[in-house]
Parts: sequence; structure tokens; C-alpha cells
Amino acid sequence: MSIHIGAEKGQIAPTILLPGDPLRARFFAEHFLSDVVCFNEVRGMLGFTGRHGNKRVSVMGTGMGMPTLSIYVNELVREYDVTTLMRVGTCGALQPELEIGDLILPMTSSTNSQVNRHRFGGLDYAPAADFELLLGAYEAAREREATVHVGGIYSSDTFYDDDPEWWKKWAAYGTLACEMETTALYTLAAKHGARALSILTVSDSLVTRKEASAEVRERGFPLMAEIALSIIP
Repeated sequence: MSIHIGAEKGQIAPTILLPGDPLRARFFAEHFLSDVVCFNEVRGMLGFTGRHGNKRVSVMGTGMGMPTLSIYVNELVREYDVTTLMRVGTCGALQPELEIGDLILPMTSSTNSQVNRHRFGGLDYAPAADFELLLGAYEAAREREATVHVGGIYSSDTFYDDDPEWWKKWAAYGTLACEMETTALYTLAAKHGARALSILTVSDSLVTRKEASAEVRERGFPLMAEIALSIIP
């Protein structure tokens, strides 16, 4: 067991899906996996391992934000030998053409977090997705005739910003969407020699002010999980 994950060695598969919401992790496990075993309930952060076809895969919540995700990712790769990590989560659109339910595959993620500047002595580090995972997810999305966008996103340390217009500068530079985890995921995967990809579904728009319901956020958007499962190594 690690500090924050109650699994024994071998209970977590080399590939793991990482939704932010632990209830979404349970939903994905119940609807997409067979022979499911719960490996973690510590702090309510549910984790499950099962089979998708002939492939063994795990799914676990990470909570919201880069600090929390970073704790779990560090322990997953250090203590449980996880080699492929795919975030399956939601994001807010920053471009007018993006609709609720569209998929976004981030090549990289900008951030207002100071974690990487601390890590790199004040310099800026540009974290990137694993290209084979990104290409596989893009092809899988196109095969399913899904609306999919590839580009840069923005990972924030704040959900409620004092400046309601903060997003417009990022949008002007082509940033597709905002969320709170991908910069940390891509950075830690690079550090540990793992592979990482975020597969995001637009749940709201800062441009149009449209948004999905809480129930849809928790139980819906199954396509991103289907795509992630279809590209398991």
C-alpha cells in the first residue's frame, strides 16, 4: 500500500483511466469492465480494476486540481508500476465553435500553476501528450464520427477567478479549453517515463454560457471512456 492508495502490489493494472470524480470512476467500471474488483476506498477516492475484453485495466478518481492528481499519479507510477495514464474528464470551452459534448485531445497544456516553475528553477516547461496515444484516440474518435478537436488547453489552479474576463487572453491565442489537471499529468508522466493523454469532453462554455447538468457530468459522456479503452496498449 502507498500513503493514499489502499491497494496491494499487483492489484492495479499497468494502464489506468483517471476521471476526476470517483463516482464517475465507479460508473465507468460498472458499465465498461467485467470481473471488477475495488482496490481503493481511502478518502472516498474509489479505484477499480477489471477487464475490457482480454485486456486488464484500472480506473480511479483523482479529485479536482493538480495537487491532488499529482499525489495519485506519483504513487501510481512509483508504487504500482503504472505505465499508461489517461485522464477522462470534462473541460470548459474557450472557443465559440466548441459545443457541449465535443471531444478535445490536448497536445499540450498551459497553466497558471507555479509548480513547474518551482521544479525548473523559474523556467517554463511545456508538457506534451504521448503522440501514439493521441493519434490512436484521434483515429478512434473519427471512426465513431465524433466531433473531436486537437490543440492546446489551459490547466488552472483556480476555479473561481476574480477576473471574469481572464479566459479571453487565452482564447485569443487559440487555447481550446480550460480544466485543472492536464499540465500536472503530462509533466509527471514525462518525469517517470510513463505515457499520458487527456481525453476531455466539453461540459460548459465560457463563450456561450451553455453547460451540462451535474447528472450528465457524473454519469454521461461515455464516449471518452470508450475511446480510452479502445487504445489500451
